[in-house]
Amino acid sequence: MAMGIAQKGSDSRSPAERSLLAGFTWAAISVAIFSGWFVVTRFSVTRELRIWDITAIRFSVGALALLPVLLTARLPARAWGLGLVFAVLWGAPFVLLVALGLQLSSAAQAASTAPTLMPVFSGLIGWLVLRERPGKPRLAGYAAIVAGLAILSIATAPANGAFNPSGLIALALAAAMWALYTLIFRRTGLSALQAAALICFWSALLFLPVYLWLGLGHLDHASMQELVLQGIYQGILMSVVAVITFNRAVALLGSAAATAMIALVPVAASLIAIPVLGEVPSLLASAAILIIVTGVVLAARPQPTQVEGTA
Repeated sequence: MAMGIAQKGSDSRSPAERSLLAGFTWAAISVAIFSGWFVVTRFSVTRELRIWDITAIRFSVGALALLPVLLTARLPARAWGLGLVFAVLWGAPFVLLVALGLQLSSAAQAASTAPTLMPVFSGLIGWLVLRERPGKPRLAGYAAIVAGLAILSIATAPANGAFNPSGLIALALAAAMWALYTLIFRRTGLSALQAAALICFWSALLFLPVYLWLGLGHLDHASMQELVLQGIYQGILMSVVAVITFNRAVALLGSAAATAMIALVPVAASLIAIPVLGEVPSLLASAAILIIVTGVVLAARPQPTQVEGTA
């Protein structure tokens, strides 16, 4: 009996609590990968490679890595159609928009724009289209996230000029597409791995022929080390690992809470920049980070209505 009590006490969390813990873990992995992605992508698009090269590397490597999933999954026709929609929302067009935003701004500004606006768009779309009215704490969280974004953008703006409006528009549009994807994915019944495979397949199928036909490639201008770095980060970490971990977070936490966690990307990026780049955030930037964290805590809290609706 003592052993039974010990076993019971060793895992006293309820299934709902374990699900939330797992969801936050998956989301944390996604945040870590997304944070590094802005730095890695910015590194190349401001040197020898172009946004077209980054997109081609990401989905060609990802499609090859995930091809066995599509060959063995026996997906219905409806799933292939949904995969095409996913590829439009979070595939090649999304990557091109973010890469354009990175080219016209900076890694810090881009990291504090697209991921931070995404949960806000997700909440607004869910409210207006799906009639999923957010509670007052979540609305307060969205307001705090937007306020923190505004302050962080000002704090990290380059001294020689203001934020490029074209870059901001590209990043905001990417955030809206990302948010719409999260709302659709959770209702499809597809697994995270299947969604990742379909996104890579359709993106490669639609983008690579255009990339090759128009001669957009500059891969021969980059070093082998840079190509390997981009191949691993874009093709494996972003196209495979990040998509799977983020989709798992959406499935376990819900689209609103999972997307709110992604708003921590600029926070993580700022922390990574301290030891790696020696960039210590200013007092104003630190205050903005604190506001964003507060907004994420409020926006990521599960709502009773959502728990009941998904039970």
